[in-house]
Amino acid sequence: MQERIVNRLDRSASPAGWKGTLGTSVSVMLEGWADDSAPGIGPMGNPLKSGVLDLQARSWAAYGPEAGAWRLMDILEGFSLKAVFYTSGIVAERYPALLQAISGAGHTIAAHGWSQHVIPAYQTPADEEHDLTRSMGAIQTSAGRRASGFLSPRCTPSAATAGILARRGFDWHADYFDADLPRVISLPEGKLVAMPFTMEVNDMPLYVRYGNEPEAFTRVFERLVAGVHQIPDAKSCLDITVHAHVFGRPAGAAAFRDTLEIARRNEDVVWLTHHAELAAITAAG
Repeated sequence: MQERIVNRLDRSASPAGWKGTLGTSVSVMLEGWADDSAPGIGPMGNPLKSGVLDLQARSWAAYGPEAGAWRLMDILEGFSLKAVFYTSGIVAERYPALLQAISGAGHTIAAHGWSQHVIPAYQTPADEEHDLTRSMGAIQTSAGRRASGFLSPRCTPSAATAGILARRGFDWHADYFDADLPRVISLPEGKLVAMPFTMEVNDMPLYVRYGNEPEAFTRVFERLVAGVHQIPDAKSCLDITVHAHVFGRPAGAAAFRDTLEIARRNEDVVWLTHHAELAAITAAG
C-alpha cells in the first residue's frame, strides 16, 4: 500500500515550468500506408473482405499529405501555435516539400512508424528497429532534422520499443496511458520521457470510429475545460489530436479551429503546448 501511495505522489508532481492546469498538447497525425495496404477503418465503415485492397480507404488517407496537412498548418499559423507532426516514414519519403514546409514553419516532426499498417507489437525487435531506422532517415533527409519523439501506429508498442528508442537517442515516447503527467523513465539503454497520450479530444475515435459529428470534438473539449475545477488533482496532460486526412478537411478543420479558440479564451486553465516542449521541461526538471 505504501508503495502505491509513493507511486501516485511521484506521478502527480508536475515538472518545473508547468503552466496552468491542463498541459494541452497540439498534435497532427500525418499518416501514410504502403502500396499494398490501406487503413483498416474508413468513412464507409464496413471493411472489405480479407485479401481485398480497399482503394477507397487508401485514397481517403492520401488526402492528409496532399491537402489536409497544409490546411492545418494555415490554422496553426493563424493562432501563432506550434505543434508536433507525427509523421509516417513513408510520408516523409514521398512528400519532402511538405516536410520542409512543416519544419520551416517551426513545428516539430516526430516519428510515427514506417507505414500505419505495421504495428510494432507484431514485429521482431530487429524488424522494428529496421523500420525505425528507415523512418528516421526519411525524416532527416526530407526535413533536415532528426526526429526526437515517437508514437507507434495504433499507439501499440512492443516490449522492445522503449529500449530501442532510448538507445537511438530519442527524447520522448508517447505510447503511455498510465499517468496524468510526463515523467522520466530509466531503462538499461538510457533515459526517456514517458509522455501521456489522451484520447478524449481526438478525431479518430470521436468522428471516425464512433460516428459523431465534427462539433463533438469541440464540445468534449469545452466540457473538459469547464469541469476541470471540480476534479481533485486535476493538473494533467490533455491532447488535442487531429489526423491530416480526417480533420484536415473543411468540416473537421472548422471544429479544430473552434477548439483552439476555446483554449485561447481559457488560458487560466489551458496551457497550449506540444509534446516536444513538455519532454524538454520534464527532462530538465
